[in-house]
Amino acid sequence: MREETAEKIVKLRSGFTTGSCATATAYAAASLLLTQKKLSCCTITLPKGKHVEFAIEDYVIENNRITASTIKDAGDDPDVTHGATVFSTVELSPSEGITLYAGDGVGMVTRPGLPIPPGEPAINPVPRKMIQNHLTQLAEQHSYEGGFNVWVGVKNGKHLATKTMNARLGIMGGLSILGTTGIVRPFSCSAYIASIQQGIDVALSNNESHLFACTGNKSEDAATRLFSTDTASINEIALIEMGDFIGAVLKHIKKLDVTDTSKIPLRRLTIVGGFGKLSKFAQGHLDLHSKSSSINLDFLADIASKLGASVDTANEMKKANTSIEALSIANNSCSGLANRICQLGAINAQKYLPDTTAIDVIVIDKQSETLGSWSSSSNGIN
Repeated sequence: MREETAEKIVKLRSGFTTGSCATATAYAAASLLLTQKKLSCCTITLPKGKHVEFAIEDYVIENNRITASTIKDAGDDPDVTHGATVFSTVELSPSEGITLYAGDGVGMVTRPGLPIPPGEPAINPVPRKMIQNHLTQLAEQHSYEGGFNVWVGVKNGKHLATKTMNARLGIMGGLSILGTTGIVRPFSCSAYIASIQQGIDVALSNNESHLFACTGNKSEDAATRLFSTDTASINEIALIEMGDFIGAVLKHIKKLDVTDTSKIPLRRLTIVGGFGKLSKFAQGHLDLHSKSSSINLDFLADIASKLGASVDTANEMKKANTSIEALSIANNSCSGLANRICQLGAINAQKYLPDTTAIDVIVIDKQSETLGSWSSSSNGIN
């Protein structure tokens, strides 16, 4: 799990998904089996038709199997697999078709709710299709009528998986092979958004009707403290670490199929985050990173004025260095600013939620203590 993200703008570059790396290495290994020629670079076609090259770092030949590997370049997307060695081990099979297995460092699915059913290797549908399409085309080019067994792995993947939300999603023993377009675009943060969406699906598929969307570790700590009881703690699976992507949470909830009987309806959503980030949400921003939205001190001062703050206080708030300083200034002259920020956030969230879903918004300080809250639930905040 990660800390709250810093408010800093940097120039970023794109990279490639683990699914693209797996496809390239599977193709290179299969090509060597069929042609006895090693490819130093492997060209694959991404789902939208773009052709890209991957350098093949190494081949290992053992018995009737060949392993090819490449180094993943995730660009500047926050991805724990950046720089990791992704590899595929391939053997020929007398039976037609491509069978995929979890190699070393790739996990197995153990819970319902993911796009891959329990008992299968954690290789998502698009990477599966990419590997299958490329190997099928390769077989046709060389008039090969058999099939392929493919093990996809990531060096040190089991350790890297401890830095992800995989265990919470029910992916055990390693990483998942992700990707929908083959390209990782900075601040689309495709892998991170995918994990948010999968986290929601897994929680609902496992009968968790109250979800907690948190911006980071301190927010999760606050949610656990506020909503656990002496006899029952929050189930970790209900904690959705959204980072800056509150829009990813709300848009995915809005898209949920209410007729899907495999998932329990979402009864309650609790959003927990720092005051500055949730003040952006109160304004209607759905991406809370500084690249996409900024803390607006004039906005905070205007709300404080409506709550009874003096003109001098409002002007002083506008000159504050941080949102927390602005809140502190406001609290000397009026009360309720943090609660109002939560209420405005809840109003924005409700636009995406079913009428039957209760909404809580809670803002915290850097010590994980509650600064303000608002709830549509008749039970209020626990």
